[in-house]
Order: sequence, then C-alpha cells, then structure tokens
Amino acid sequence: MSDPSGQEPSGGRGTRQYSDEELQDLVASTDSGARNPSNRAVALLISGTALVWSLYQLWIAQPQLWFGEYLPVLNSSQTRPLHLMFAIFLAFLAYPALKSSPRDRVPLIDWALALVGAACCFYVFAWSDRLAMTARSGLPTEFQVILGAVGLVVLLEASRRALGPALTIVGSLFLLYAYFGTGWLIPELIEHEGLSFSALINAQWLDTSGVFGIPLGVSTAFVFLFVLFGSLLDKAGAGNYFIKLAFAGLGHLRGGPAKAAVVGSAMTGVISGSSIANVVTTGTFTIPLMKRVGFTSEQAGSVEVASSVNGQIMPPVMGAAAFLMVEFIGISYLEVIKHAFIPAVISYIALVYIVHLEALKKDMPALGEAKSFASMILKFLIGFAITGVAFTALIYAANALQAVAPGLTGPVFMAALLGVYLLLVAVAARRPDLEVDDPNDPNIRLPTVGEVYATGLHFILPIFVLIWFLMVERQSPAKSAFYATSLMLFIIVTQRPLKALFRGEGGRLASEFAAGFVDLRDGLIAGARNMIGIGVATAAAGIIVATVTKTPIGTELAGLVEQLSGGVLFLMLVFVGLFSLILGMGLPTTANYIVVSSLMASVVVSLGAQEGLIVPLIAAHLFVFYFGIMADVTPPVGLASFAAAAVSGGDPIRTGFTAFFYSLRTVALPFLFVYNPTLILYGVDLGTAAGIVQAIFVFVVATFAMLLFAAATQGYFLARSRLHESLALLAVAFTLFVPNFWLDMVQPPFREIAPAQFEEAVANAPEEARLRLLVRGPDFNTGEMTETTLVMDIEGATAQERIRNSGLLLFPEGDAVRLDEPMFGTDTAEKLSNFDFYAETPVTLAEVQAPADRLPAQVFYVPALLLLGLVILLQRRRQTKPAF
Repeated sequence: MSDPSGQEPSGGRGTRQYSDEELQDLVASTDSGARNPSNRAVALLISGTALVWSLYQLWIAQPQLWFGEYLPVLNSSQTRPLHLMFAIFLAFLAYPALKSSPRDRVPLIDWALALVGAACCFYVFAWSDRLAMTARSGLPTEFQVILGAVGLVVLLEASRRALGPALTIVGSLFLLYAYFGTGWLIPELIEHEGLSFSALINAQWLDTSGVFGIPLGVSTAFVFLFVLFGSLLDKAGAGNYFIKLAFAGLGHLRGGPAKAAVVGSAMTGVISGSSIANVVTTGTFTIPLMKRVGFTSEQAGSVEVASSVNGQIMPPVMGAAAFLMVEFIGISYLEVIKHAFIPAVISYIALVYIVHLEALKKDMPALGEAKSFASMILKFLIGFAITGVAFTALIYAANALQAVAPGLTGPVFMAALLGVYLLLVAVAARRPDLEVDDPNDPNIRLPTVGEVYATGLHFILPIFVLIWFLMVERQSPAKSAFYATSLMLFIIVTQRPLKALFRGEGGRLASEFAAGFVDLRDGLIAGARNMIGIGVATAAAGIIVATVTKTPIGTELAGLVEQLSGGVLFLMLVFVGLFSLILGMGLPTTANYIVVSSLMASVVVSLGAQEGLIVPLIAAHLFVFYFGIMADVTPPVGLASFAAAAVSGGDPIRTGFTAFFYSLRTVALPFLFVYNPTLILYGVDLGTAAGIVQAIFVFVVATFAMLLFAAATQGYFLARSRLHESLALLAVAFTLFVPNFWLDMVQPPFREIAPAQFEEAVANAPEEARLRLLVRGPDFNTGEMTETTLVMDIEGATAQERIRNSGLLLFPEGDAVRLDEPMFGTDTAEKLSNFDFYAETPVTLAEVQAPADRLPAQVFYVPALLLLGLVILLQRRRQTKPAF
C-alpha cells in the first residue's frame, strides 16, 4: 500500500502526484485551453466570445423560429462556418502554440492567426450565394482557392494546438495523398491520378462535403447543445451530487471506492464528453480512497480510466458519436441508442464485478461498516423496476390527456414539471448543500443514500425531459437537447434563490439570484470553451471524409486488410480493430469516430460479406468505435491513462496496460456482436411484447456471460481459479454470447438452392423472410474474380415483384444466372458497386441460400451451464470468503 501522502515509494517514471491546481491545468490544457491572460481586456474578450458563441448556438437551435418574421433564418451552409469561426478564433486565443509559449498573454502571431482563420470562415458564411454560383459549381476563383488554402493551414494549426499533433498529421497526410495520388510511399492498391490544387481546395474548404461537411454539421446542430447541457449540469452541482450518490450507495462495500468510481463515472459520463475530464473530475476524489483500501496507484488509476473511457460508449451522448452515427448510417437516433445500450450497460456491470473480484482477492476492507453487495443489487433492481413502471404510467397518462384535450397537454405538462421542480427544491432545501469532500482527510465519513439522494433530485428533471422528448415525443436530438438545456438554464438561475426562500432566508434573495446568474454565465462560457477542441476536431476530420469520397482509399482498404489477413475472417476483424486503435491515438472521441468509421466501417461490412457473414452497418460502426476509444487507454498515447497517473502518482505506462487488461471486456464485445448481432438488439422489435421479452432475455444472458468472462480474465470466481477453470469459464461465457457458433458446427444454417431455381425459391419464401445470394464476378478495379454475399429481403406478393423490389436484374442462361448492373439508387446497386458488369467475364449468381430448419441455438446453454456447475463444485471446496 502507498504511504499516507499518496506517493509511491518507488522512483519509477511518472510517479509524481499532481496538485489540484496542476490537475485543473491538465484538464484545461486538453479541453478548454490553458491560456489565462493577465490583461483584463483580453480575458474578457475570450470569455465574452465564448459567451456569445453559446448564445448564438441557443439562438439557432430554438425550434419555434419565432424570429423568422423579422430576421433571416440561417441554413446549414451558413451556421457551420460561423460555428467554426468561433472555434478557430478561440482556439488561437485559448491554446498556446507550445509548452514554452506564454500563458499570461496572447502573442501577436496568435492574434493574426485567430483573425485570419475567423475571416476565412466568415467568407464562407457571408458569400455563400457567390460560392454556390462559382466554387460549388466547379468554377472556383483564384481568390477563393487562395483563401481556402490559407483556411486549411490555419485549421490544421488550430487542431494541433487544441488536440495535439495526431489529427493534424493524419489530416496533412490525407491532403498530400489526395493531391499527389502516386508516389513511393503510396501503395499501388490505393494509387490514383491525383487532384489538381484548385480541385483539392474546392473539395476541402469551398464545397459542403469537406471541412464544412456532415461532421461539422453534427457539431453545430447537436453536439454543442449536449456539451452545453453537461456544462450547465456540472456548474449547478450535479457532478458532485452524482459522485456523492455513488459513494453513498457503494462506498460501504468491499472495494467500495472503486465501485463508486465506476458508477460515478457512468453518471458523469452523461454530462461529460471527455475521457480526460471524467478521469480528473471523479478521480481526484475516488483514486485516493481506492488507494486507502488497498489498491496500488496503478490499479486505482486503471479503474478510473476504464470507467471514464466507458463513459464514451454510454448512451445517450456517447461522446457525440451517437449523433454522427445518425448521419453516417442513416438510421434514427433512437435506433442508435437501442443498439448501443446493452453492450455499454453490461460493460459497466462487468467493471463493477472486476473491482469486486480485486477486493476479494486482496481481502480489502470496507470504508466504515461493511454492507452486502447482493442487497445493494437487489435494491437497485427494485428501484429500477419502480422507475420503469412510473415512467410507463406517465406515458399512458400523457397519451390519455392528449386524446381528451390535445390543446392542454403542453400547458399541463409544463405546470406539472414546474410543480415537481418546486417540490424537489423544497425537499433539497431541508438539507445542507453538498460540499466537495477532501479524500485525503483521515477522518472521512461516507454519507448514506438517505442523506444524499434528496439534495439533488431536481438535477434529474432536465435529464428526464431529454429522455422524454427523445423517446416518447420522438423529437430530434437537437430539439430535445434544446428543451432540456432550456430547463437547465431555468434551474441554474432559480435553484439558489428558491432554496433561500424555502429556508426562510428571504433577505438573501437578491444575492442568491445574482449568484445564480453568475453560475449561468460561467456555465455558458465553460460549455463554449469545452467545445473549442470538438469544433476544430470535427472540421479537421472532414478533411479525411472528403478524401475518402474523392479517392479510391475508402474502397481499396478492404483489399489491403484482406491481403494481410489471408482471407481469414477473424484475423480481418483483428486487423481492422488494430487499425482503428492506431487511427484513434491522440484523438478526442468525436474526431476519433469520424476517422475510424470513414476508413474502416465499410471494410468490416464488405469483408464480412465476402466470407459469408452479414454484418449490419450499425454493428460495423460500433465495432470500429469501440476500438477507436481504446486508444485513450492504450500506451504509448493513452491520454486518459496519463491523466489518471497524474492524479494517482503511479506510472502512466503501467497504468495504461493495467487499464487495458481491465478493459478486455470492451475489446471482446465488438467481436461478439459482429458474430451475434442480437446482442445489439439488431432485428429485435421493441414495439411488441415479444420483442421486449426477447430484449430482456438477451440482456440477462449477456450480463451473466460478461460476468463469467470477467471472472475468467481476473482468475477469480468463488476462489482463485486454476488455468483449466478459467478456460472453462471462458467457454461458458462464449457459448452464452454466441451459441450459434456451436450450432453451425452441428447443423448448417442454410440450405443451398441451385441458381436456376432462384425465382421459384423467391416465390416460395414467406413474407419478410431473407435469402442469401452469393454473387461472383470480376472486380471493377483489379479485374480479378471476387465474390460477396448479399441479403435479399422478401417484400412483395409475386416473385417478379419481390425481385423488382430488390433492385436485381437477372438473366437466366441455362443452369447459370447472369446479373446485369442493378437498378440505380437501390441498396443492391451500392453493395455490388465493386463488380465490373461490363467485363468479358459476366457477374453471376453463384449460389442461393435459404434458412434451414434446425434446433434453437439456446440448446447449447444446457452443456454450458453444466460445465459452469462443475466449476462451481470445484471452487466451492476452496472458497474461504463469500462471493458477494
């Protein structure tokens, strides 16, 4: 155990424990800018610009557009340049160029870069009509090309300052690749003719598909509001409330501080879009307490890293990746949340269990009087069920009111919300406000849930409003976030004076109102400053997106991965995961997802299809996203690991490797839901009772399997596991996750149908069934023979109608069936775009597969559970302490 000072006795690298001021500087330097000008006018300019940016974003986000009668309504081609203008201007004022650069003043070169960058963005806003007639019609002027080139250079420099060199280097390489096309460093597989300088600048800066494309559009429309929402919640005191609540509920257990760190990070992950901010915010309190009960500095830091990074895969925000997935995949926001929910939740549950196993292995004490882990879980499940029933009842009540008096629904809802808010603030006013505890206090006293929960229940209301509008009203993420943020604005201004009023301190109303407005101002400024890096990152990542669309790199990466893996599907997925991990190094979550999904998501889908595995696009995007965020954990970059080591005083490299070991479940999950998409509820209809039952079953089985996986990797279950016991637990977990793996070895999943009988098979297939088609033919780029598996959805009454709906154009030629180029604009045309339909060798339908009648895959649960029972029997003999 470490000494009372919290410092490790060994003299390894990175062992110095940072002070609170240094930790706040660490967060500022990565998230909001480390510069703090001594000149009051400059400081006010930075704060004022950030404040104006937040107000501008609220103005363009408000859904009623009441000002449309008096002021012009801005379209996306105008709001995006202004968004980036604020981000670039603040990036040069808030982020020093180098570590040695002055932090107390803004050098002249930074003023010049800030103004030039802002001017380049403002031109795109102010002269959008002229750009539409010239550059966006393929005729850029010389001035526009020069301005665009300057804008790109300034943007890349802003990216380097705000995010480090990673994205700047990647963006520069992609620009060079797009311009040159060929060269000794460019593999022959992805060579192209190269773009002219004016075409390159036009595509990247002047058009709406590069810097000002979809990623920046998502940042403008959705991400800013959610970051601002989180900033206001934190400024109001919600962050401290969530941490205190987690410690009140879990701190009394074995290894309680670590369990509380996991749950606290999960809750703060809702209001934080940054792994590093999450580590420092919760870690400054949790890490010293973890070390106090027996965790080493590296273990304490690793638990915090694993839980904080997991916050990026936790709906509803997912580090803003959720909104990008909506745009990139073309599915609704609710669908993204549905698919991402189970993997994220079971990953957190498994991390709590990993911490519990560490506490058992080391026989760690509890802080204060020990309590039962099992009873805590039971209470949580009861509370979860009650909340679910109450939420469902509220939905039915709202629907009934809507049916009886539709015009009263809005006013009644607002009046009820106001009444509940006043009641919850009145309840909170009966207790003292929560103070931030000192984790190094030797006499620290853990609060009880009863003491904490009532002090911040009103913070749940804006989150409730967000969920209500997203899930019940089915509003857009932008509109939902606007309503939730509007309520948060009201709460942050009124909670202080209302508490004073309820406490009988009427004389303090004016001062408390003033303090509320100060909190509001600070929250708006902090939200904008936290958006600087994200705004710049999404713009710079647009360079990669535009290059992928303008060059063959996006389509040819699949061939490169296939060559490296030798055609073995599992190895393909491993290589894609490694590429995603490397591409994600040093990037914030948003830019990370844009880069890895642009390059690697389609590779997973196309390679899976070539090997007969149909991978849903959402599964592919989640696959690369999971591996991308692991870059925050993994050395040598591992930004979150370095931040945790700064808090704990541990070695950052060892912290990173330990955190990676704790995060093995996050590494395993993407493989599991690629092979078994039911884990992400793909194909499960939550609108039916049967679908809900199936979802609950999937959740329970997946949770149980993930706990067994955690026990196997930790080498402890009921007692310390022997090697054969750990292998048995891994086999049981794998069987519960992917039972169809064993079934496919016993019974083939499909029956083969001759291509000549395709039309008959289509006619006999039941409505909404699926046929798998193996298509073989020459590759469009290489001319070599290739094949892919295509899924055909059965839609229509007759065989001809079903084939027409699929977009396929087939020509029977004896026993063979030749394919012509599919109907333009259909999904089939996109999926078969790599085939050359005009070569001498025709593209043919090589094989038709229909689902076979076979045993349910769940039959393999029986031998798996019997094997688990055997492990339990073996370990019960050696068990010396309760498992929970």
